[in-house]
Amino acid sequence: MTVPMEAGARWPAVRPEVVAEVVAGLSARLQKRLDGAAAKLAACPVQRSGDDWRVAVDEETELVLHAPGGVVVDRSGVRCGCLLAPACVHRAAAVSLCRLADDDQGPDAAADAGAAHTRAAGTPAADTPAADGTGAAAPGAGSETPLTAAEQAAARHLHRAASAVLAAGVGGAGAVVQAELLRAGHRARLAGLHRPAAAAVAVVTRVRAARSGEPDHRLADLVTAVRELLEPAAALASGHPGGGVGTAELRGTARQAYGEAGGLRLYGLFAEPVLTATHVGVLTWAVDATGRLSTVAEVMPHADATAAAPQAVGAGNRAVRLGDALLSHREFSRAGLAVQGATRSATGRLGAGASVKAVRAAGAAWTAEPVAALWAEPPAAQVERALSAAALPYESRPAGSDLLFLDVTLLGTAPYGPTGVPRLLADCGGLVVALCAPHEHPGLAYRGNLALLATAPGLRLRVIGRLERAARPELRLLAAGPAPSEPGPGSEPGPRPGPEPESHDLAGVPLLSLPADRAGRVNLGLERLQTADLTLPTPLRDPAIPAPAAIPEAAGAPDTPHAPVHLLTRRVEQAVTGGRHALALGATTPAADAAQLASAGLATGAALLGGLRAAAGDHPRDVFGRVVADDHAAFTSAWLAAACYAEELASALCAVGWAPQGEAVTSAAQGSTCTGR
Repeated sequence: MTVPMEAGARWPAVRPEVVAEVVAGLSARLQKRLDGAAAKLAACPVQRSGDDWRVAVDEETELVLHAPGGVVVDRSGVRCGCLLAPACVHRAAAVSLCRLADDDQGPDAAADAGAAHTRAAGTPAADTPAADGTGAAAPGAGSETPLTAAEQAAARHLHRAASAVLAAGVGGAGAVVQAELLRAGHRARLAGLHRPAAAAVAVVTRVRAARSGEPDHRLADLVTAVRELLEPAAALASGHPGGGVGTAELRGTARQAYGEAGGLRLYGLFAEPVLTATHVGVLTWAVDATGRLSTVAEVMPHADATAAAPQAVGAGNRAVRLGDALLSHREFSRAGLAVQGATRSATGRLGAGASVKAVRAAGAAWTAEPVAALWAEPPAAQVERALSAAALPYESRPAGSDLLFLDVTLLGTAPYGPTGVPRLLADCGGLVVALCAPHEHPGLAYRGNLALLATAPGLRLRVIGRLERAARPELRLLAAGPAPSEPGPGSEPGPRPGPEPESHDLAGVPLLSLPADRAGRVNLGLERLQTADLTLPTPLRDPAIPAPAAIPEAAGAPDTPHAPVHLLTRRVEQAVTGGRHALALGATTPAADAAQLASAGLATGAALLGGLRAAAGDHPRDVFGRVVADDHAAFTSAWLAAACYAEELASALCAVGWAPQGEAVTSAAQGSTCTGR
């Protein structure tokens, strides 16, 4: 039966190497027409019949994509009825429109794609277990062996292709440039360079999102993806990694292994919806008796973006796929599991092999051990931990390294930061922290819950959030519950005036009164707070809680010393969007920016910005003065140095912003961790 594709439905996925092979088969004349042909083909109706996607190119020509399981795995799966086939532009346009498939298709690969909210799509991700659930690492993945000639050749090819994408910018990185990067990435993967190969797919995915104007596109994510590709590619191409980074880390692994974890007693923490351009589902966090965090995911690819948000919310009611446990993800976020024969990856994801046995057990309140220990670490130390982990490759980061566990008091809504945009503010141990939504989609509950919480200044909460790296403290709020009676490290310092907490009169304090079935916590992305959940204060006010009228003053003091990092960051971003020529055309403004950086004490940043502008305009010319094409190596090196400096400076400012007053903070960004310098 043939059915028309629904509005907003996607084309099938395609393996990256298939895109490279099909585009490489075009003549130079047809390659120039590829972007226009893809735009025209995107407007054609698509019908699906089983594993075949059919596109009516015109009245006489039909294009068929054979995609078993929704993935085109071979170039022979793309067939066209025109006279120029198989070297026709229709086949290349079709694969250019399809989304890039994951390295491994299946629930585990999809779960990992959804679990990484803070990494670029397509980065090393596959925590795919073997049939026995224990997994298998790639051969030689952990060996510090010298680079072979084949590896260096593949790395140089990948570096040239990535440099071409950077020099072209988003506007100039069409299907042909993207296909060349995918071809170089495929060659790198065959040579065993899995980390840069996966990063190449991430860059192409982000570039496509930017060119098509997808709503979840973020320029900062694209810049990060390009940097994370060029760092290992440059180090491997030079043959001298340096910086304390070994060749094994630069190579990466094809898939991470699940290690034997034995018996685990897990206590559910919270659950968060997963909603990306390609995947949808839920991710549930748990902590074991030793305090280590683990995750269980239920994430699958989606075909209709309009229905993705309700699917993400509904995924919380799906059963946890772990042994014989008969509970949903919502239930597990408040309950516990006793697991035997557990397997767990380095990133904390629990395996679901046949040998794993799990039964439901009692959970633990956030105020009881071992869960309460997560809030014992001072906020500044938690931020240092998160920033240190962010400098590692994704597959090496401990589970939950970017999560913060804080006790806060809501202050209400007030202008915050240099832009003065109203934000929900909270007091955390004397620091003013801006609370924001992890995802802005209106179909998720984040925005509505934050709006309701903003109506209750003075409300004391125990929260879990994801660190937003900024010069002023910011937190993406994931889950919340009533604060304990006695303040912890993240709450207001010092004893409160008046009687002891257990006898303290809280008549003037807003309270969060959750139903019994929520066990004292709410998953802010999956569950909506109601007005009845808030007990509004009486006219009697707790003197220890700041009045709403004092919020603007609290939001502005103490202020983080202003450092004009944005002057360098916007040029780094301009190079990614506009390409090399965008920086080469403007000479006066970058020079003024460099002077302002130098006057602010950022002499290194000024020098890097000057070097970036000079490299952008330094084109080789022939004897007649005509510009000669080069490999953009000098420009890429200058851009990478500036991007790494801006990255580490931003991390240092974030650490300072979270530091307690009067204390010096050793930034996690001290010492370059950028392997591409």
